[in-house]
Amino acid sequence: MEKLLENKNKVDTAIYGCGNILFGDDGVGPVVANTLQGMNLGRNIVVEDVGTSIRDILFDYLLAPQLGPRRIIIVDAVDFPDRTPGEVFEIQPRNVPVKKSHDFSLHQFPTVNMLAELAEATDIEVRVIAIQVDSIPDTVRPGLSKPVAKAVEKACERILSILAQEKTSEVKSYDV
Repeated sequence: MEKLLENKNKVDTAIYGCGNILFGDDGVGPVVANTLQGMNLGRNIVVEDVGTSIRDILFDYLLAPQLGPRRIIIVDAVDFPDRTPGEVFEIQPRNVPVKKSHDFSLHQFPTVNMLAELAEATDIEVRVIAIQVDSIPDTVRPGLSKPVAKAVEKACERILSILAQEKTSEVKSYDV
């Protein structure tokens, strides 16, 4: 238990790329995570390709939020009818679409409820970076569509911007 508490103090932000790389655009979260892993984000930031296993992580944080990071950024594919393929935007945890793309999706009950509860009932800040899909196939077909592949860089920039904003505000608070 002490090791977990010690580790909690070291991890400020956890970035999780969600999705299944075997089903087209649903794999964009892991691609973003793997891209971010190649960058120097700082030692208090962890980035993981969690594939389709985000539920286990969220469940652990709900049981013991004091052991979790201060902030979680989830990156995942979404399918909103009014969005353009490859569009990168942020949504509230309660607004993650319920439509499921496969049996282990972040978007199905109870994962969406766990994510919202984590955001609302703990001190952990939860942010969801969404990337609009072009399509998600019904059968195994790896690889991102062109608009979603182009969105990987935009999603990384968005996350870097979130991380930079906090560093700027922290510096300002110390300068006062």
